[in-house]
Amino acid sequence: MLKIQRNRNVRFWQSPGGLLCFVMIVLLFGCGPRSQQAARKQSNKRSDASIAISGAFALYPLTVKWAEEFRQLHPDVRIDISAGGAGKGMADALSGTVDLGMFSRAILPAEKEQGVWWIAVTKDAVLATMSAQNPAVDELKTKGLTKQQFMNLFLHAQQQSWGSLVGSPIRQHVTVYTRSDACGAAGTWAAFFGASQEDLAGIGVFGDPGLADAVRKDPCGIGYNNTIYIYNPKTDRKYEGLEVIPLDMNGNRRIDPEEDFYATMSDVMAAIASGKYPSPPARDLYFVARGKPQNPAVLTFLEWILDKGQQYVQLAGYVPLSPEVIQM
Repeated sequence: MLKIQRNRNVRFWQSPGGLLCFVMIVLLFGCGPRSQQAARKQSNKRSDASIAISGAFALYPLTVKWAEEFRQLHPDVRIDISAGGAGKGMADALSGTVDLGMFSRAILPAEKEQGVWWIAVTKDAVLATMSAQNPAVDELKTKGLTKQQFMNLFLHAQQQSWGSLVGSPIRQHVTVYTRSDACGAAGTWAAFFGASQEDLAGIGVFGDPGLADAVRKDPCGIGYNNTIYIYNPKTDRKYEGLEVIPLDMNGNRRIDPEEDFYATMSDVMAAIASGKYPSPPARDLYFVARGKPQNPAVLTFLEWILDKGQQYVQLAGYVPLSPEVIQM
């Protein structure tokens, strides 16, 4: 084995082992900056071909459908989607954690001041829900509840029996459920009463699916959900065990023919589109971002949604945007 002499006349790289080490050093470090630059370019290339989205449960099912169809045309684009409520979507978008936030209520002035950019992509509505086992289900379907009655329950936390709401001897008391997470459904439902989500009373439940499940299981429960969590787009009917409490808009204590549009999802969507169902609780659904998106993949995705993507909106259980809104 060759010894490396420690004197000024013998150079390290003159030995076979030293030469090999020198070559390895050159390969590992001599081209380092260019290799790192190439890696960064490749990383940027990957990020440009990916889209991260989070936020409102209301928009989640449709966004998943859009992503599936879009990737048929653009298989090189990766789209990651997570639901967590409109509040999370806005926070993630403003922090730059995601490219787009799914959002399901009106944009607040404070959010505009933070530089949020938004675009409407579809419409839906929030509806009052009850269990199909509710003791007053038949009376509620024919009489509904007025806006004031809903306010008494959700804002003023009045303890009432179901019988007192429909004029019958039923004694079971109403159990009110609301959302525990910052969300567009709660904000929109509260806006119907001129209030905010923080003003709503009730037992807090996380997420649209969780709230629907809580009401479904409680015969005395009342809550609210986005339409997509009440109706099954495949059958056009309500999910088993869940019912809608009709809104008696004119306060005459009966659901008139023009107020009776809850039997199918198609009927509800038509009522939203025509304005028969008030706004709020009907509302636009948005994508939001921190400033106008610059990622080419995001821009292509949004342009596709406003064009070809609208054909999937109604099939997924939402209301398509009007041509005038799309053009604007």
